[in-house]
Amino acid sequence: MWDDAFPSFLIGLREGLEAGLIVSILVATLVRAGAKSRLPQVWTGVLAAIALAMSFGAVLTFTAASLSATAQEAFGGTLSVIAVAFVTAMVFWMRRSARSLSGEIKEKVTGALAMGAGMLVVTSFLAVGREGLETALFLWTTARAAGESAGPMIGAGIGLVIAAGLCWGLYRRVLKINLTKFFTATGVVLIVIAAGVLGYGLRDLQEGGVLPGKAAFAFDLSQTIDPNAWYTTLVQGVFNLMPAMTWLQIGAYVAYLVIVMTLFVRGVRSAAKPAPAPRPATEKAAADKPVEEKPVEAKAADEAVVEKADAAQGTAAEAGAAEDGSAGGGAPESESAVEPAEAPAGAGRKRPGWLLPVAVVAVPAVVAGGIVAFGKSKPAGAPTIAVSEKECGKGFTAPKPGRQTFQMQNTGDKTSEVYLVDPSTNAVYGEIEGLAPGTTRDLVATIAGGSYAWRCVPTGGKAVTSAAVRVSGGGGAKAVVPVAEEDLAGPLRAYKQYVDRGLATLTDQTQKLSDDLAGGDLDGARTDWLTAHRTYSSLGAAYGTFEDFDKKINGRADGLPGGVHDKDFSGFHRIEYGLWHGASADELSGPAQQLHDAVVGLRKAFPTQDFDPGDLPLRTHEILENTLQFELTGDTDQGSGTNLATADANLTGTRELLDVLRPLIAKREPQLLASIESDIARMQKLLDDAHHDGTWTPVEKLDATARQRLNGITGQLLEHLAPVPDLLEIRKSA
Repeated sequence: MWDDAFPSFLIGLREGLEAGLIVSILVATLVRAGAKSRLPQVWTGVLAAIALAMSFGAVLTFTAASLSATAQEAFGGTLSVIAVAFVTAMVFWMRRSARSLSGEIKEKVTGALAMGAGMLVVTSFLAVGREGLETALFLWTTARAAGESAGPMIGAGIGLVIAAGLCWGLYRRVLKINLTKFFTATGVVLIVIAAGVLGYGLRDLQEGGVLPGKAAFAFDLSQTIDPNAWYTTLVQGVFNLMPAMTWLQIGAYVAYLVIVMTLFVRGVRSAAKPAPAPRPATEKAAADKPVEEKPVEAKAADEAVVEKADAAQGTAAEAGAAEDGSAGGGAPESESAVEPAEAPAGAGRKRPGWLLPVAVVAVPAVVAGGIVAFGKSKPAGAPTIAVSEKECGKGFTAPKPGRQTFQMQNTGDKTSEVYLVDPSTNAVYGEIEGLAPGTTRDLVATIAGGSYAWRCVPTGGKAVTSAAVRVSGGGGAKAVVPVAEEDLAGPLRAYKQYVDRGLATLTDQTQKLSDDLAGGDLDGARTDWLTAHRTYSSLGAAYGTFEDFDKKINGRADGLPGGVHDKDFSGFHRIEYGLWHGASADELSGPAQQLHDAVVGLRKAFPTQDFDPGDLPLRTHEILENTLQFELTGDTDQGSGTNLATADANLTGTRELLDVLRPLIAKREPQLLASIESDIARMQKLLDDAHHDGTWTPVEKLDATARQRLNGITGQLLEHLAPVPDLLEIRKSA
């Protein structure tokens, strides 16, 4: 939660301080002008801006919840990109305007005083409203990225409270802060955070089908790092960097960071250069343009805090210290300018003083409430369903047919899995994983005619199922027949036998490769290398259990200090590089023997290694995901030009997995299985077309049309394989 809180804390602190400084300058200007009676108008505008920001957040939440899952991704991604644009504009604006902020606002207030009460309300509303809308949008975006609202809201709240305290201290001249340095430092951090939000938003747009490249991953570290480790959580929460990111995400992240940070830092350096001293013309000109006696940063801080005029002569503090509202300097002139505007207000019928503040604050709230109340669905008024070991489903009544939102609140003391099920078949209509104690999350499900109940499975506890309710009418609702761990026991057993047979074959093949090199037969070694490598690649689904053996057998040079010449570069790719780059048989005999020893060690260790049954469905997608990322880009080619042969072996491994899982998939989604099989046949045909007389066409030598077709069908196959892990996910029942 706390890692998710940091970005929101920073935005709350910075935006809160900006808004607080603006309010301080507004108040001080009125007090200095002898118009303290106008202060309620300022506070009316400020409260209206706050109400607008909160209503904007409510509308965003409602709108997202009422959309389909794909539309939610597109909607959230679009708003994330907009939020990045706002934050970027904000940091540049504050860097540029910090020095002149006080003067600009005082000029607007002076004009508003002359135009009457309404304009003063509008001035304060507009001055604070922009900060409020930016804050609401960015907080909504970060909460959505975090997948929960508690952390971001707590972070924002702490930031706003600290900002309020700082503004009070500056206002009373208890504190002095170099605001230029403060906004510069926070601007740098916000640019880094915004780069992550941009990457996250683009990924949402890819998931929503708005942008291409959903399966074109630049890297995927999900198998090599612990997603639950503190450092992983910290990086994801603060920077929105994920273990797997697409090329579009990485490109946008780097481009945004380099361009925006360069412009920002360059602007800071330009602003830090001392301005040329003003050339005095007359005494009046010199008075109008005072010579700086302090550094620019200190002057900016003093101006932003509100200038105190004539304090040494005992005049009233412009921050409102004097009770009678008197002001030094030009107070009488300001007062005379104010009086005509106030006189007409009392000339006619008397208007209650509370009417304008209440009306202005209520309008945005009423508008937002109307949008929510008369929308297609009503998340804000969604029923709250209790989740605990004793109260699973408390508050649940028969819902209406159609798309419904349920607020699931964990009132117990254990994290729980929550399922909306058909109690007669145990089919699952919706679920929430890992609902933590004291938290509330929305569960959206399509309701049709049938029987419904809630099932809560606390961590370490027994499943609790609520009383069933009956719904009449409505169309069909799609439900997933749950998969238990024992359902995957048979497929897992069959697949382990397949891997064990493959390792036995691989052991013989690597021994033959080693013998070739020991006998100086380089041509035979090239042929036997490809045979052995294809066998190993067809076992790709088991790499999660191969642990360190995979690095020894099929490790790549990426990330090694010496690259392909590094002493730790070993396995198939080390031998490939040597065989196709002129290495002698003697030079490769040692690496070949090491490869064989690693394969023998893997074969011996495999029967004792743990294999999570839930990994089987996951591997159906991951094998070809890696194929698209590495083999079809030519990334793993070390000279043999046989990446398409490896892709063919990966397809064989995927087909084997689907064969053992076929009964489970067919029972739940027969149409999906038909689409997958059609895609596999098309991909196999394209790979066969690249295989002639025992040789494979290198990826880079494919003509543009053939390469586009191969990438396209692989991407389409991945789209059809993507639902399989969710379809066959093990759902807890006890």
